[in-house]
Amino acid sequence: MKKQNSFAGYLLIGIGGYFLLRELKVPIITDFYSWTTLLIIIGLALLIHSYSSKDYQNLFVGTIILGLGIHFHGMNHYAFWIDHWAVYPLIVGIAFIVRSLKTKKGLLPGVILIGGSLLLIFSIQLPAWFNWIYIIVDYLERYWPIAIIIIGIFLLKRKK
Repeated sequence: MKKQNSFAGYLLIGIGGYFLLRELKVPIITDFYSWTTLLIIIGLALLIHSYSSKDYQNLFVGTIILGLGIHFHGMNHYAFWIDHWAVYPLIVGIAFIVRSLKTKKGLLPGVILIGGSLLLIFSIQLPAWFNWIYIIVDYLERYWPIAIIIIGIFLLKRKK
């Protein structure tokens, strides 16, 4: 029961701090008065709870929520922020790596997702001898739902 209470405590502290700073109208942090900050707070609460309770099952979800909050905040407030679909698998890859640091599971999928995402994000600037990557990227951008369907079928059929 203490583990659940600690998560609720972290979440309430974060949300209460957010609304207090919003009421005080602190000028330095006005960019953070948005729904994306609530995602960041929820993600941080999950991560802090996971580390403090040594219950690492929420590291993956906490990292994804934190990453999405940071990404959406960046897209809304910074002109230089990368707005590319491959950022989402990058966030999932980072979540795999964060979880693998404590559970020793998921390192390889994390590295593959991060590497592939970075390659896709920066594929616009590749030298001419990497033209074959553009063909693969075109197929991936068109047929990625098939990969998700296959992964879903695999997960359903896999024996536990």
